[in-house]
Amino acid sequence: MEQSGASAALQRTKSPLNPALTPLAPLDRRLKRRLSSGRADVDDVIDLHGLTQAQAHQALESFLWRAAGSGAKIVLVVTGKGNPQSDAGAGERGVLRRYAPQWLRASSLRSIVLSVEEAARPHGGSGALYVRLRRRLPG
Repeated sequence: MEQSGASAALQRTKSPLNPALTPLAPLDRRLKRRLSSGRADVDDVIDLHGLTQAQAHQALESFLWRAAGSGAKIVLVVTGKGNPQSDAGAGERGVLRRYAPQWLRASSLRSIVLSVEEAARPHGGSGALYVRLRRRLPG
């Protein structure tokens, strides 16, 4: 089965920020199909639009720990696709979209994040991520 570019990028082992990161497990195919068709719901959603990179990183970590603590299994992280108008001067497009998968693989979240995959079109497509959380919190 061929993977989309973003999905394959999420599973790469090398990262410019931390080359030792190991890939996360892919989302179960049946679960992804149920999510995209609306037969399964996400447990919670965070929208990172309008936040700076630092604000988004902090908000994402807080959100995931809170969601995991409340028993959420699947959450949706909306990063957006980037604004070509406002990002053109900076030379970058979709900064949150690019960094969110790296944050999710970081050691600070590996104890609760089980898998990450690009969301289906009804949930935002390449501008959003499904994150599957571990059932039991560490400690």
